[in-house]
Amino acid sequence: MKTRFRSLLAAAALLVAGGLSVSGASAGERVRVEEIRQLRESGQILSAEDILARSRAIQPGQVVGLELEREDGRWIYEVKLIDERNRVHELELDAANGEVLERKEK
Repeated sequence: MKTRFRSLLAAAALLVAGGLSVSGASAGERVRVEEIRQLRESGQILSAEDILARSRAIQPGQVVGLELEREDGRWIYEVKLIDERNRVHELELDAANGEVLERKEK
């Protein structure tokens, strides 16, 4: 079973400057900042800053989107970047350890 939480961000600076806020795609529910903070503090997920740095190291470009989702009991970050040739790249990283799970070019 897959539960998806999304936050498409206009600027990556919002992630660095503040907390990550995400909403439930299917039920319209809001995940509170406190819940995300607890996930980070308990070590269940890496910070958005860490995930963004890892993503840019894997695929240089401008971050245009970030999603945090829970799939089969596992937290996953999806990061979308646009490279210098205007190609969109999507990375899926394990939110707990930053391991690349999938990489696509769209």
